[in-house]
Parts: sequence; structure tokens; C-alpha cells
Amino acid sequence: MIQEKTCQNCGRTITWRKKWEKCWDEVKYCSARCRQEKPDPINQKLENAILDLLTQRSAAATICPSEAARALFPDEEWHEHMEQTRQAARRLVAKGKIDILQKGRVVDPSTAKGPIRLRRKKDRSEVTG
Repeated sequence: MIQEKTCQNCGRTITWRKKWEKCWDEVKYCSARCRQEKPDPINQKLENAILDLLTQRSAAATICPSEAARALFPDEEWHEHMEQTRQAARRLVAKGKIDILQKGRVVDPSTAKGPIRLRRKKDRSEVTG
């Protein structure tokens, strides 16, 4: 059985490797870069901005990640924060709070390339009821 974890920084999937056999429980980051660039307060603000924007919309509505970046950095160069915003979205997927979509379909956040949309995770009551 292949074991997987989610990187605590970028939200990408970390797949088990033989070299981590003795320390798998301690693996938290997918790369040296992510280990050095641990989430900071801005990342938490981006997660909150995404959730706030989605809460303001209907349950089926989606947002573009750039909306969260623009909400936090209206006077700055918001596009410079887009990778952080996508990372925040991937972490929210790992927490089970949102889905990442492309062309209306849920996609794997670790491999999604190009434009994405974000949607609140559907509750079981919404799916069955």
C-alpha cells in the first residue's frame, strides 16, 4: 500500500519513498524549498480570505484564487502572491474544506496546472439531500 501525506507548506502530495522508511512519521515537507519557506501569517490570511469569499457566495458558487489575492493585496502587486494563494488553496483541500476545479470537475491539487476555480466542499447533507 502506498502511503501519502500532504506537504504542510505547498499542499502537494508527498508519496512515500524507501529512503524515508525509518523517518516517515517526521516527514512534513515535500522538498528542501518547502522546509525553508514554512507557512507564515500571510498564508493563514490567504486561507481565511478564500473561506470568507466562499462563505459569502452560494454553496455551489466558485471563486478564482486571484479574488483572494486581490482582497488581501488590493494596492500591491497581487499577482506576485498567486503561488502563495494556490498553496493556501491546496492546504484547504488537504483539510477537507474546499475543492479545486478545472472545467467544472474536481482535480488533484498536486497536479493541476493552468486556471483553477475554488468551491466549498459539499457537505454530505447537500449531496444526499
